[in-house]
Amino acid sequence: MREILVELERNRVRLVVRHGEDETVLKLNLQEAQTLSDDLEQALEDYQQRKHIRID
Repeated sequence: MREILVELERNRVRLVVRHGEDETVLKLNLQEAQTLSDDLEQALEDYQQRKHIRID
């Protein structure tokens, strides 16, 4: 099972992705975190729209 944690450090956002015994840590500055948030939001909106498109 995959686990994603988001933690705040003094001046960074820390993302920890755990999958089994593997762990990846990303430390993002505020601008990088905002860009990631915006990109993720856009991708999720696109995904929701594609779910409603009927393919014949």
